[in-house]
Amino acid sequence: MKRDPLAAMLFALGLAGCAATGTGAPSAPAVAPAWLAPLPHGGDVAELRRWWTQFDDPLLARLIDAAETASPTIASAAARIADARARRAAAGAALLPSLDANASVGRGRQDVSLPVGTSESIGLQASWELDVFGRNQAARDGAEARVEGAQASWHDARVVVAAETANQYLTLRACESLLAQARLDADSRAETARLTELSMQSGFESRANAALTRASSAQGLVGVKQQGEQCERDVKALVALTGLAEPELRAQLAAAAARLPVPAAIAVPAVPAAALAQRPDVLARARDVVAASADVSEARAAQWPRITLAGSVGAARFDSGLGSLSGTTWSIGPVVVSLPVFDAGARRANVFAARARYDEAASAYAATLRNAIRDVENALIALQGTADRSADAQTAADNFEVSYRATEARYKSGFGTLFELEDARRSALAAQNTLIDLRRERVAAWIALYRALGGGWSLADERTAATSPVRPPSS
Repeated sequence: MKRDPLAAMLFALGLAGCAATGTGAPSAPAVAPAWLAPLPHGGDVAELRRWWTQFDDPLLARLIDAAETASPTIASAAARIADARARRAAAGAALLPSLDANASVGRGRQDVSLPVGTSESIGLQASWELDVFGRNQAARDGAEARVEGAQASWHDARVVVAAETANQYLTLRACESLLAQARLDADSRAETARLTELSMQSGFESRANAALTRASSAQGLVGVKQQGEQCERDVKALVALTGLAEPELRAQLAAAAARLPVPAAIAVPAVPAAALAQRPDVLARARDVVAASADVSEARAAQWPRITLAGSVGAARFDSGLGSLSGTTWSIGPVVVSLPVFDAGARRANVFAARARYDEAASAYAATLRNAIRDVENALIALQGTADRSADAQTAADNFEVSYRATEARYKSGFGTLFELEDARRSALAAQNTLIDLRRERVAAWIALYRALGGGWSLADERTAATSPVRPPSS
């Protein structure tokens, strides 16, 4: 089975994430050189496919769309993008000259030798800081990196909300399946109690056995009510996530009650190293490193002189009783050089603080990479484990059901005991519940893999026409 090494990806991410001026790239974090967890399905399918549309449940995709629309987390991420774009525009403006228009009108005596008159002027005044040492450019680079990081965080918020909604929907469907099993069990217990009661009245069963079956029937009803309460809580949680009206949501849920969503033949033949590069949280942390590196460069450049050039051009007119004068005026300069002489170590301290933030960002980036690898490995382990257990769990459930039916038939024929029947019933119910939990766990593992890979991936030769990428909010 193919295993793609991560070393090249980590090195490339380290360079791409930190190639800002001033500090260089952090060293590649120490991580595993290859995926060690088993890959599901033996690699029969060449690539991961689209996720939610691959499930056999169209409602799941609709609920995820509703949740993303209603999510305050995604809305906050979109607001952070707008804020970062505004800061980028302000930082970019510092690289260009500023131009102001001015106009004035006045009346009076300008000089004792002149009569009273009216003076008028209009002009343009420009100012430009020459970015000789790259301070403003570094600020612009940092702002650009923060925009990219905010966009990545928006995508990450979408992935998290989608995974959370899918998990909640899966939990509800599993709860409904367990509720259906509990109702079947309660009906069976009630029927046993009814038959035992009739047998006791005819003198074929003891009062103790009749009491035991009544207790078992009541216990079954308790289980139904308890499971029903849990399902109600799951519905309320889904209402909160999606923002849909509860009657509308319940109407949509009723069509496929107690049916767990199942993905189609999604397979993971190999997890390419590039998969981690497209994880939004990894990208966001990488851009944090770039921004922190730019901050170091900006702080260093602030220790050097600042050179500002000014200029103006305009037209003036003076009217008096003796006539009028008009013409143009212009000036270039002054060239102002501002040289730091003494600031009690403030600029030097700013450099040290920026370096500390850079080290913090690099450490967070390395930790995010390690966590990304762990998340994928854990999801792959869960997928393999649930696949390995599925056949045995199904065999156990089938045979416990056969045993229960045979024991029930023997009991009704008078050859079995009530204790044998109750023991067989408990074993059959437990096996069915275990099977439902295993199916839920397997689908949850697919959702976890979706989350771990930042929303899945496509190989380079996949036709992009199959899907249009979702863009972050525009400015």
